[in-house]
Amino acid sequence: MIVNERLVAFINSFDKGNTPFLDKLEKDAHEAGVPIIRRETQSLLKFLLTAHRPGRILEVGAAVGYSALFMCEYGPEGCHVTTIEKYDKWAAQARENFTGAGRQRQITLLEGDAAEVLKGLEDQYDLVFMDAAKAQYIYFLPQVLRLMPPGGLLVSDNVLQDGDVLESRFAVTRRNRTIHARMREYLFELTHHPGLETCILPVGDGVTLSVKHI
Repeated sequence: MIVNERLVAFINSFDKGNTPFLDKLEKDAHEAGVPIIRRETQSLLKFLLTAHRPGRILEVGAAVGYSALFMCEYGPEGCHVTTIEKYDKWAAQARENFTGAGRQRQITLLEGDAAEVLKGLEDQYDLVFMDAAKAQYIYFLPQVLRLMPPGGLLVSDNVLQDGDVLESRFAVTRRNRTIHARMREYLFELTHHPGLETCILPVGDGVTLSVKHI
């Protein structure tokens, strides 16, 4: 936990909730152990969608489709979400959820390894939501930036690893050391890239907001 649990609970107590479909999908995902965006991250994303009003959204990491549906619900009317998912089981569940919510025409699901899928995309996206395998963020970044126009917003979730990212690499478990090193590299790249202005927020499991200005 990055922020005191009591403080997080207090902040989340003001949450107005979502649609019945999203609430049920969130409950089902938690019960199945599928990672989805945390409540405090949802609040931030609602604010950004309202303020930035992106017409075209790209998501890297769909899981079962919760966040894609969330962005459709709270994004501007007529926005379109393109989302990428590697795992067949989650992609199939995401398709079912998009249809169940009546959003199948508003969401394009691309199945496959994001490293390859991103190379084949040519559209420009006003907002990119990075929520895939954390160790791969640094490798996805060049293609993601290629697909963003000046003024585009990149939102990266789960960047602080529940606080582990600030520890010495020897203080984290051996199996997490690769993620630890690559996430530190990713954060450095975001904050030092000449074409980006980035802030790091201790929201949820850590979120970065990066605006492309070149």
